[in-house]
Amino acid sequence: MLTLLIAVGSFVGYVVAYHTYGRWISRKIFQLDENAVVPSHELRDDVDFVPTKRQVIFGHHFTSIAGTGPIVGPAIAVFWGWLPAVLWVFLGSIFIGAVHDLNALVISLRNRGQTVGEIAGRLISRRARLLFLTILFMALTVVLAIFGLVIAKIFTMYPQSVLPAWISLPLAMCIGMLVYRKGVGLMIPSLVALAIVYFAVWLGAYHLPVDISSWFEGRPATSVLNVTTAWTGVLLVYCFFASVLPVWLMLQPRDYINSHQLVVALGLLLLGVLVAGLTGKADLASAAPAISTNVPADAPPLMPFLFITIACGACSGFHCLVSSGTTSKQLEKETDAQYVAYGSMLLEGGLAVMVILACCAGLGMGVETATGETLTGSAAWEARYNVGDGWSKFGLAQTVSAFVDGGANFLTAIGIDRPLGVGIIAVLVACFAATTLDSATRLQRYVIQELADSLRIKPLENKYAATLLAVVLAGIVALMPGGQNLPPGTGGLILWPLFGATNQLLAGLAFMVGVFYLWRRNRPIWFAAIPMVFMLIMPAWALLWQMFNSTSGWWAGPEAKQNMLLFSVGVAILALQVWMTVEGLLLLPRVRGILEEALPPLNRPSFAGADADSAGPNC
Repeated sequence: MLTLLIAVGSFVGYVVAYHTYGRWISRKIFQLDENAVVPSHELRDDVDFVPTKRQVIFGHHFTSIAGTGPIVGPAIAVFWGWLPAVLWVFLGSIFIGAVHDLNALVISLRNRGQTVGEIAGRLISRRARLLFLTILFMALTVVLAIFGLVIAKIFTMYPQSVLPAWISLPLAMCIGMLVYRKGVGLMIPSLVALAIVYFAVWLGAYHLPVDISSWFEGRPATSVLNVTTAWTGVLLVYCFFASVLPVWLMLQPRDYINSHQLVVALGLLLLGVLVAGLTGKADLASAAPAISTNVPADAPPLMPFLFITIACGACSGFHCLVSSGTTSKQLEKETDAQYVAYGSMLLEGGLAVMVILACCAGLGMGVETATGETLTGSAAWEARYNVGDGWSKFGLAQTVSAFVDGGANFLTAIGIDRPLGVGIIAVLVACFAATTLDSATRLQRYVIQELADSLRIKPLENKYAATLLAVVLAGIVALMPGGQNLPPGTGGLILWPLFGATNQLLAGLAFMVGVFYLWRRNRPIWFAAIPMVFMLIMPAWALLWQMFNSTSGWWAGPEAKQNMLLFSVGVAILALQVWMTVEGLLLLPRVRGILEEALPPLNRPSFAGADADSAGPNC
């Protein structure tokens, strides 16, 4: 019954929060105006700036911000127990994460679709702009490298997810052409695409899993070409084209298709939780500890690492890049911002709650061990989360498989065969990750172009050159070897410990931009200032612990020499954060009620519009 109460209670709470706190911030604080001119109309080029109905842009935004973050993060965090994870996801998404996303979207809408880094230059200082863009560039390089590796690992672990994940590409291009070129309505093509995707899920689960592992059998362990590098390379090539093609042709319809597939999967998952909870098959109380006391000595402490481990699902700095990078360029009217930004974050919180329940109560319904033994209850959870070899051995395989196995167990409660259930959940994970990867590439392209404009590097203002640089850098980071006698494709994961802290620092800095925006307009700032302080302190605390912990710190630990890259990048990120924070604190008392410098008049096309083409009616 506890499983059922948490599932239903969280979703009811999210609905209430959307219509109360979300509405108050949208109407009273940001004063959203239905008649305001938005970038999608003001700078329309039908490549990056495309007016889009809110149902379609919701699909793009939700799938872009979600990725594997609300899956991997909560799946790791339940290691400390399910109660802290549920509380942080529920409260964090309402009062911090959704506010952060809405804040970034609205400010970008009112600044011609510029990213928060670009806007920081006018709201705070020119140095702040360069600092913020530099942090964004570093963070997105890590995101692209890590997410490319994660998807490659998922394709290897779950070959049944490959066909459904890739089949959405031709379907997206067909829908884009039908809707924008031929003026066909969205409903019929969307339903047909959804049916094809789920038919591909069935094929992948029972008949056509795409497993390329056999292609690399017999190759040396240190070979440049292996399963991971092959999939990563293919994914990055795809990302190049997805970044430079018009959003209406690839990015937008693909995310729209994926959003339907993902919402159906989430609906099935929620229904499975309800049935399993009502029938007593899923018992959270007996399956996993509310607060775990069986923590290895080398594991990081709950405080502050809970708030770093669970980012997407509660609050994630990456979301400010999606809000201000792609979504703000496509929103049809300002009043859609609450639905798209605040609503998407709450739905992502709901997904994170489902992940927590799947990794605890779902696993407790039964998992099969390598020896063929079936474990249930707490024994099943402990078999997956008892990190006997130490925290460092607890990786992607355990976390993703915990969600896939637990989620598939929930689906069996509503009569879905386990192989098909595994396929549905595995495709959900792969598609979430893929939509984040291609959106992140486009965002990195914008950041590189803005940096090139600041530093007067003309060649990189070209979208093809900027995208190529983004993809090549991500590939280098992702494919480097992790050490002597280790294969390429393992080194990129060295930077994984930086991802959580850097990501959350971005959230704090994005809140700072929002605080300055409101402060200059004499509007209340407490609802953004409190989360800003929280999201600056927690990741900085986590970074310092990782660098200087006496037993496993990057500086003093047993592998200090190997971790010098991590230590150096960590110092650089902390220095940039401190510098930008000081810039803000020194300026804040002097600018209350003083509006920032106005945007220059539009006397040239936007950087994205130089190769604009006409695409027809809006979606």
